[in-house]
Amino acid sequence: MRTKMRLLGFRGAAVKPLNEEAAAELGAELLGEALVFGVGGLCLYLEYLRQAGQSRRREEHLEQTLSDLRQGLERLQRDLDELRAQGHAQGSSGNAQALTAAAGAGPAS
Repeated sequence: MRTKMRLLGFRGAAVKPLNEEAAAELGAELLGEALVFGVGGLCLYLEYLRQAGQSRRREEHLEQTLSDLRQGLERLQRDLDELRAQGHAQGSSGNAQALTAAAGAGPAS
């Protein structure tokens, strides 16, 4: 690594070692910052999971409502078709009865 850095033209600067007290303070500060960063990241992740769960539940509820509406519409359509069929059947038999009554009344007079 040193050879590569020298070939690229970088010269390392001499760094004097820290005393034990300064090293402990920097380590504690780094550990504290890492802890805060970790807790923040965990909060973001948990909030994401919560929002995703809410979105999924909302989507499932909407799908269930839509399914219920479709089933209700199909049931109403079947009922309407049955009523129309009954109306046509009654209309046809009603016309036949009226014709029979009219035919029966005609020759009797």
